[in-house]
Amino acid sequence: MNVQAIAKGVRMSPRKVGVVAALVRGRSVEDALVILDHTPRRSADPVYKVVASAKANAEHNHNLKPNTLQIVEISVSPGPRLKRFRPAARGRALPFLRRSSHNRVVVSGEERIVKTPTQAKKASVAKKEAK
Repeated sequence: MNVQAIAKGVRMSPRKVGVVAALVRGRSVEDALVILDHTPRRSADPVYKVVASAKANAEHNHNLKPNTLQIVEISVSPGPRLKRFRPAARGRALPFLRRSSHNRVVVSGEERIVKTPTQAKKASVAKKEAK
């Protein structure tokens, strides 16, 4: 089962975030979190958060084993750009763009086996309730 997490509007250039995303593409989630934790780039923090969110979604919402999770897909796409102006010589103003990105992580893994109470436990509970 594929589980995803998306971070939209991350105030960082998609080119910078994409370099860090390429480091962990196709790895296990545990390895990816260790790599991102030790990567000395500012863009490693939002990627770490999205991978951790995908892990939490898989573990809590979809009942997957956390130690079997693999990153199936990690993509970074451009988000909205803000037009800004920088002062220049002779009273001019030069335009530039403040870029943002949308980050998407898809993880997959094994499902946990749901443990059901045995018939003996059910019978003992029923006897306690009868008393």
